[in-house]
Amino acid sequence: MSSYGQLTLTDNKRTWLIQGLVPHVAIRLKQLFPRVSKTQVDLFTFPNDLDHCSDLSWFTSRYPLEISDSDARALRKGQKGYVARKAELETILLPDYAPSPFAGLKPACQTRHYQMQAADLAHATRTLLLADDIGLGKTAATVMWLLNPACRPGLVIVETHLQDQWKSKIEEFSDLTAHIIRTGSPYDLPESDVYVITYGKLAGWVDLFRERFFKSACWDEIQGLRKGTESIKGESSFVLAQHVDFRLGLSATPVHNYGIEIFNIFEILQSDVLGNRVEFIREWCTDGKHVADSAALGAYLREQKVFLRRLRSDVGRELPKVNTMVEDIAHDQKALRSIEELAKKLAMRYEMGSFEERGQAGRELDMLVRQATGISKARVIAQYARMFLEDNTPIVLAGWHRAVYDIWLSELADFNPAMYTGSESPAQKKEAKRRFLAGETNVLILSLHSGAGLDGLQDRCSVVLHGELDWSPKVHDQLTGRLDRDGQKNPVLSVYLVSQDGSDPPIIELLGVKAAQAAGITDPGRVFEANVPDTGRMRLLVDRYLPKQTQEAA
Repeated sequence: MSSYGQLTLTDNKRTWLIQGLVPHVAIRLKQLFPRVSKTQVDLFTFPNDLDHCSDLSWFTSRYPLEISDSDARALRKGQKGYVARKAELETILLPDYAPSPFAGLKPACQTRHYQMQAADLAHATRTLLLADDIGLGKTAATVMWLLNPACRPGLVIVETHLQDQWKSKIEEFSDLTAHIIRTGSPYDLPESDVYVITYGKLAGWVDLFRERFFKSACWDEIQGLRKGTESIKGESSFVLAQHVDFRLGLSATPVHNYGIEIFNIFEILQSDVLGNRVEFIREWCTDGKHVADSAALGAYLREQKVFLRRLRSDVGRELPKVNTMVEDIAHDQKALRSIEELAKKLAMRYEMGSFEERGQAGRELDMLVRQATGISKARVIAQYARMFLEDNTPIVLAGWHRAVYDIWLSELADFNPAMYTGSESPAQKKEAKRRFLAGETNVLILSLHSGAGLDGLQDRCSVVLHGELDWSPKVHDQLTGRLDRDGQKNPVLSVYLVSQDGSDPPIIELLGVKAAQAAGITDPGRVFEANVPDTGRMRLLVDRYLPKQTQEAA
């Protein structure tokens, strides 16, 4: 049989090297392996893992390559390993799969079959992004995962306001002990099965990570790492991930904005899943951030068994559909007119300035217009909220800017609102949640970015008012998910209160595009079409305030 080139196992058996390919087979190789650059010639390298052994075995069946006997045995072994591993992982997800007992669980953890499947899959793959729908019990699945002795001691990384909640859930659901790491500076840790730390404290403990003290790591609300290793918490998480045996990420909404975020997360969790950044962009993206076929990417991650997501309909735990309303409300035009001239100047600077000036002007314009928009409708929103409160209906009122909160606090002072925003300490947030759940107040003012992972609100409330808008649809999904979860006895009402001026119109435009990117990856086949082209949030704001003659000239 003729040979089209050579295949060799190199780099201490870590890399497959293809060389000497005849031209038309080299072209075919690059078509079949999109991560390979179209300009690559002569030498082509691939990791020696099970997936690539299977792919290369298939490729050589079509285009025979010269290979030594020992390397051929290694290739066959890898290909057989791929088949066996695929069968094992698929068995775990079968409806009739029988999980092994989880020794150490307490009755308070009402185990469900799909949660046990997630725990077993995470053990088998050693890396898993668990993206089950909000309220399906990712915390319980994590506790089951931690009960495996190979995962202990484990480290759970959480948002600041969720430390006590995680510790109490671990100890409520199991006989595991949990310790909260209180400082960003290392100290002698007491003996414990699980340690809970916040994202902000990770950097101080990287030396301990390198000593492989922890056997497993779980990142709660891992969408916080969607900027990847560009952030300090991302860099620290990367070090941690490289020095543990098991990795688990949790988020019902891992993609908030653009498809590149899923790469940033997997670059930390398991860097070889999607290749390096250049390879990922070459294979999947239209530019540096947009995924060309997000549904295909989502399907690929599922097939690799590194991404697991079940909807309520998948596991028979459906709740009544959320009743979503968009209410156009009046706004105070004075608040928006007061920033008009400054907004125009910032828009002009964004349009005409240098690279540095454009970035600064864009950030200032975003902050200026969004706050002014929130202020302009704050009193009307308070009156809208009052309708529910006077009917003794508990509500969650969501916003972002302190100036807006101050207006709501003043207008609703007779209802003694509880505050759960970025300004409160963990202890103050805990007390605010207690007051709201105890019925001492019927209004919880919640920051758009402070509700991720917050549990228990569904026991008291079924109405959420979105008083300000975020650029990411998933932030609002997370917020609504605080109420739309197991334990909710009433249909959830989610009301978006929007004005026809300021930042609300362009945000509403862009949310559709971002939602389409996120839905394609997390829920292939359920993508909805955006109504507008994605010109970017700054572009939409700038065009809104740029003088018309400047736009026409451009």
